[in-house]
Amino acid sequence: MNRQHLHGAHGHVTFLGAGPGDPGLLTLRAVEALGQADVLVADPRVYDVVRAHARAGVDTPLQAVADEASTASAAADDAALDPGESAIAAARSGKRVVRAVAGDPGLDSDAAREMLALADQGIPFEVVPGVAAAVGVPAYAGVPLRDAQGTDVRFVDARTADSRCWTELGVSDATVVVSTTLDQVTASAGELVAAGRKPDTPLTVTLAGTTTRQRTFTSTLGQITQTLKQAKVLPSPDGGQPVIAVVGERSAAAQREQLAWFESKPLFGWQVLVPRTKEQAASLSDQLRSYGAVPAEVPTIAVEPPRTPQQMERAVKGLVTGRYEWIAFTSVNAVKAVREKFEEYGLDARAFAGIKVAAVGEQTAKALIEFGVKPDLVPSGEQSAAGLLEDWPPYDPVFDPIDRVFLPRADIATETLVAGLIELGWEVDDVTAYRTVRASPPPAETREAIKGGGFDAVLFTSSSTVRNLVGIAGKPHNVTVIACIGPATAKTAEEHGLRVDVMSPEPSVHKLAEALADFGAQRRAAAVEAGEQVKRPSEKRPARRRARTS
Repeated sequence: MNRQHLHGAHGHVTFLGAGPGDPGLLTLRAVEALGQADVLVADPRVYDVVRAHARAGVDTPLQAVADEASTASAAADDAALDPGESAIAAARSGKRVVRAVAGDPGLDSDAAREMLALADQGIPFEVVPGVAAAVGVPAYAGVPLRDAQGTDVRFVDARTADSRCWTELGVSDATVVVSTTLDQVTASAGELVAAGRKPDTPLTVTLAGTTTRQRTFTSTLGQITQTLKQAKVLPSPDGGQPVIAVVGERSAAAQREQLAWFESKPLFGWQVLVPRTKEQAASLSDQLRSYGAVPAEVPTIAVEPPRTPQQMERAVKGLVTGRYEWIAFTSVNAVKAVREKFEEYGLDARAFAGIKVAAVGEQTAKALIEFGVKPDLVPSGEQSAAGLLEDWPPYDPVFDPIDRVFLPRADIATETLVAGLIELGWEVDDVTAYRTVRASPPPAETREAIKGGGFDAVLFTSSSTVRNLVGIAGKPHNVTVIACIGPATAKTAEEHGLRVDVMSPEPSVHKLAEALADFGAQRRAAAVEAGEQVKRPSEKRPARRRARTS
């Protein structure tokens, strides 16, 4: 049965655990519920995690009121900001409501109170469990809560723990997972020591757990205050941020060094600038995230229609009437331009029947497959015009009834490809399908981060991305690692006064990201071997030059 129709026309509330922070920890059921919600009432901490999976038109009353409150001179009415009231009001009007909370609803006392209020009013609800912070954060910190000896695990919320609770924990040898805040860690450690735990009991404290801002500190109950002060984590203006502390032998430093899988990712926490067009950056950004990086996409090129569209219109009509034997796509944007023209004329991928299709580059081929067209020819070697020509068959009047090739391209030169095809005996209709223009500058904060060393690395995928980025945002700071897709791009970067640190072994954006990850891994290994603290490139600039990055 479709869950959507389970409760008929009545309103319904789904309490949803959004996990401890990593968007990848949402469950399949959570994503399904979010996709069906009419109304989304989310705690501010998890709004960005869940919003991405909600329908385009979903109503977010809590967020709307919060936005108004932040811009209005007067504070918003507290009642209007009450999530429970918002959820009840929407459910009463027959809406499907998702009430999203951090971690797991079963460990959230406010969620329990809201569920009782719904039950009192006869409003149906369900619970979608989430990964609790007290379990998920230690897993990401490399701190197992149980081992072969099966020691007891006790969970405690420092905000609500009373003296009896601390006394019980002090006399036991259980692993204790304390949910607390940064400025209360010292007090919690003190409570445990006062209750009987030895001051040399190992302890880990994890901030921003499961996110790429995660930081874990290994210490003991007696030394934790000193450890956090030495690391300049305390005192902190953000002392109210939630942290998870694990007390017990399993959090010992020697063991954590072997098990800290998340924070030891090759680009962990690196802010990586991806100066590309938005559509092309998505899969690259996903790959960078898998290495622990925080990608920031800055469009350097904007795509606009040709100034005179008639030539493109004639060529697309020629495709349908059988004017061409081949069509060659040299970029994702060329696919997009042709696809948009097709949709304008009410055509689809069937219009390519009988026409051979060539594509340069894995992303171009992928864009064609998404359109429903399987390329007949992708270069077996270098993904470039030259690579395409190496594999392109010469025109043969016996086998090729038509001798013409349609080449939809940007307003930049493709002379090499055109000349090569003519040499092979083909006629070429070289048509401007789109224009590339320099994008408008990124926000001031991003420009400051680029010039001030706020980014740890920048990926350059072509000479034009170097020229355009420097043109719209300025030259990256000299602490920033510069990674280039090939020799021509590296030469342009050097001409702009940049030091090239990483070169892709082949002209592929994914190989470029891989090469940057290898560089990061070697850098980390060298620091560990030298007994130094592992620092990101941006952390090595002078403090006065430090620019904040989002």
